[in-house]
Amino acid sequence: MTTKQLKNVVVLTAVALCLCVSAASHIVEARQAPYFPPKGEWARKSPAELGMDPAKLKEAIDFALTRESRREMDFSDQERIFGTLLGSVPNIRARTNGVIIYKGYVVAEFGDTTWADPTYSVAKSMLATVAGLAVRDGLIKDLNAPVGTTVKDGGYDSPRNAQVTWKHHLQQTSEWEGNMFGKQDNFIGKEAFGEGEMKPREQMKPGTHYEYNDVRINRFALSLLRTFNKPVPDVFREQVMDPIGASNTWRWIPYHNSFVDLNGKKVASVSGGTRWGGGVWINAMDMARFGYLWLRNGKWGSTQIIPAAFVKIALTQGGAANSPGNGYGYLWWLNTTGKALPGMPTNSFSANGAGSNTITVSPDHDLVIVWRWHQGSAGELGRRVIAAIK
Repeated sequence: MTTKQLKNVVVLTAVALCLCVSAASHIVEARQAPYFPPKGEWARKSPAELGMDPAKLKEAIDFALTRESRREMDFSDQERIFGTLLGSVPNIRARTNGVIIYKGYVVAEFGDTTWADPTYSVAKSMLATVAGLAVRDGLIKDLNAPVGTTVKDGGYDSPRNAQVTWKHHLQQTSEWEGNMFGKQDNFIGKEAFGEGEMKPREQMKPGTHYEYNDVRINRFALSLLRTFNKPVPDVFREQVMDPIGASNTWRWIPYHNSFVDLNGKKVASVSGGTRWGGGVWINAMDMARFGYLWLRNGKWGSTQIIPAAFVKIALTQGGAANSPGNGYGYLWWLNTTGKALPGMPTNSFSANGAGSNTITVSPDHDLVIVWRWHQGSAGELGRRVIAAIK
């Protein structure tokens, strides 16, 4: 073989090796592509298959089962805690239950994860998702713009309310003033607000003061209805829950008196919780799909449902000086200081509802934990699950 022929052989061999390496790389990437469960099923893997410690994971589940909520099973404590009902509540709830999603797969579940119960303020994070869709579709062009520039139903006509922006609503710093479906924004009065009543205070300039306030959240929900020119549950179902393969058992239930006029028709405006009844009634598996969508930065399979840029800013600390020190994004709770979810990374985040009903997400661990009807810190369960990963 001549020197020239030898060089050609070497070159061809090198090219072949590069092609093989490239092909192998694509195969590895394909194997590592995130798993997205189809509608009606979710693949399960044993903890050991994914490198988890089965004994430690069992310890975490055993811990969760010992932290049953103290809330009444028949919701007979609802009005004492929150005040006069505007909508319905179930006759009975499930016991504590939940599911753990690791690397996209179900590695553990406990209790009845198919029981559709109120999820309370987890619905606020769902409203944030609907706002993300409005941004995606150009219906909200600027989150810093006053809501009243596009929503013309009288709710933003006063000098105070005219200052309220979309971002203020998303960060619960709007200081919007008014009455929504019979509940006044100031939360004064035990009959109307139960143990959640507040003391009188001076209202601040919109954007400068944080207050967890369902009246203002309900105003935000109505504004989203006006923006889409369509009921929020329809938008959420068609553009989020159906694409991610959720069941047909979840419902977003309005108050008895929260029907408004839309193009000459009476349609329901929904709430951002179940404080006064109604709200999102959903099971743990569907909650897990919702949490998994946010873990995947708003993407499901090849479809970017929520803009990635919106997801990023929604999970960034912001708002007023008195916003929760642990971190509060766009109607999502953050772990900025590590105190909200102790033992979990500071980029972890959660959707929290009374009861407690929680979705906890740790991007660093490719982890989603849904835990329903529990007492105590969701971070404690998260820490125990992460210990099984390590």
